Amino acid sequence: MGRVAVLSDIHGVLPALEAVLAEPEVAAAERIVLTGDITAGPQPAEVLDLLRRQGDRVLWIAGNADRELVEYRRGERDEIPDPIAPYAAGRLTEDQVEFLASLPRTLTLRVRGLGDVLFCHATPRDDEEVVLVDSRPDRWAEVFDGVADSVRTVVCGHTHMPYARLAHGRLVVNPGSVGMPYGRAGAHWCLLGPGVVLRVTPYDVPRAIARLTAECAYGDIAEWADHFLNARATDADALRVFGPRDGRGAS
Repeated sequence: MGRVAVLSDIHGVLPALEAVLAEPEVAAAERIVLTGDITAGPQPAEVLDLLRRQGDRVLWIAGNADRELVEYRRGERDEIPDPIAPYAAGRLTEDQVEFLASLPRTLTLRVRGLGDVLFCHATPRDDEEVVLVDSRPDRWAEVFDGVADSVRTVVCGHTHMPYARLAHGRLVVNPGSVGMPYGRAGAHWCLLGPGVVLRVTPYDVPRAIARLTAECAYGDIAEWADHFLNARATDADALRVFGPRDGRGAS
């Protein structure tokens, strides 16, 4: 592949997704890779429909939130920690539930300038594990266990904060979140090939909040949209919450 656009953690925010898909570099990319948590948000069906209309150019990976919606709809779980998730699960058609259930957990592509790139949601081995830009080397060794030596770049999502760093000679990239950014508003994504470019697409957030409030029947949608689209949670807030989950307290 020459150029690959990576979109992660869209979380059912259609206006943010539309803004990213309108970017010239995304329109020109050979492939668009989705690294999970596509649907758990205010407009899950609409987001899926738009992405599926892009055809085979889009390559899909399921995230933990997508898995939870499927499990909820199938009666395999009674609740989901994310308050908006049961609403999102109810908005999906049966076909969309089955489509999400069929998605892989990882994907490997050869990208010009980067070699074999492994895409996943959280880590290569688990869709809920937490790794952060400042996770210790031993933690990266744990999550890379079993990854082929030929893979020199790993692209993940899950924590909604963009970064690129080296860990044990591998480049690790998190594009951030399209729909629920922490620390800085805008729709975050990245472009791969031959290097790595972290991107953020600004869009009209007040207009998007008004649109979601008008079009989404979730009871707390105005508060939800204001909090997440304006990135009211700072990167420091997110790191305080996520930090203990990367195992740093164990060493």
